[in-house]
Amino acid sequence: MSRIGKKPIAIDGGAKVELAGRTVKISGPKGELTYELPDCVALTQEDSQLVFTCDGFETDARKKALYGLARSLVQNMVIGVTVGFKKELQIVGVGYRGQCQQNMLNLNLGFSHAVQFPAPEGIALSMPENTRIIVEGIDKQLVGQTAAVIRGFRPPDAYKGKGIRYSDEQISLKEGKTVG
Repeated sequence: MSRIGKKPIAIDGGAKVELAGRTVKISGPKGELTYELPDCVALTQEDSQLVFTCDGFETDARKKALYGLARSLVQNMVIGVTVGFKKELQIVGVGYRGQCQQNMLNLNLGFSHAVQFPAPEGIALSMPENTRIIVEGIDKQLVGQTAAVIRGFRPPDAYKGKGIRYSDEQISLKEGKTVG
């Protein structure tokens, strides 16, 4: 049984839901998002809750997976338009730093050139310090993907730990060569 799909989603924090056929449109104080439901999943609104149903998910593994996935995606949409999502990155290394100007990220990461990264639409980039990057937005997938792209410019080194890492990421360093 899909235990995730059976849970109702509470609508609070000023979120408004519009259902038009298979399309779900959720708007709130931070913005609006839309999602197209899979064929086997149905959505109904009861009072201040969204309830998902799926016929035949007990026997079909694909329907069971889509049932839980659709519910998780819609819940992330509700959280995104009311609270929003945020990822923090740290720049570690001597001489590594950056600055953010009008949603354009300029990073000095030890290359011969500065790395310039424009923020995608719907993403807000900020740098309260020159070694800390904050990625914010209402779409959870887009926030995570943007943070991963920024981290990919200079992933943490296995020997010294230099590079861009998530603020909660633990790096296990390798031991260097020993002189025999």
